[in-house]
Amino acid sequence: MHSTPTPEENPGQIAVIRADLRHERLAARESIEAAERVRLAARIEGHLAEALQGHRPTVIAFCWPMKGEFDARPFVERLMARGWRAALPVADRNAAPLHFRPWVPGAPMTTDLYGIPVPRAGETAVPEVVLVPLVAFDEAGYRLGYGGGFFDRTLATLSPRPRAIGVGFELGRVSTVHPQGHDVPMDAIVTEAGVRHFVRN
Repeated sequence: MHSTPTPEENPGQIAVIRADLRHERLAARESIEAAERVRLAARIEGHLAEALQGHRPTVIAFCWPMKGEFDARPFVERLMARGWRAALPVADRNAAPLHFRPWVPGAPMTTDLYGIPVPRAGETAVPEVVLVPLVAFDEAGYRLGYGGGFFDRTLATLSPRPRAIGVGFELGRVSTVHPQGHDVPMDAIVTEAGVRHFVRN
């Protein structure tokens, strides 16, 4: 009689677990009521300011909010008033790293492969800090995104690698996201509960 494979031994089972987790946490995130979302966002912004305390103004990349994500635009605009520059990731090829275009409020926009707003034009920007949205995350600093692997490919290829700060809601916290070999851990994770820093190997 054969023993039942554990998720660690069965890639197919891991894929199902991760897909179920993604679906569950996305539904929970999208169900946050408007007033509660405002309250949580204010707390996240405070902790993001803490995470960036002492960092010299540089290029910070963030994602246009979708599917109930934390909206980083107000926070980024305040950074820009202090000399920071902003960029948005652009996905224009499947299974390829992202690239980044400079962004300012009111910039002409278009959409990428997935219908996400991105700047219509601009030379490639090189961010030193990237705010990465979280669907789910664990205590080891690994995140679960939408399943396309774009940020993992991007962080693995950028040199020097930017500081990756995962940003999301505490409801995304799980014991493990069952990270795979291609998954890249965050340098820090920020939620409404605070900042957690991780030591990069």
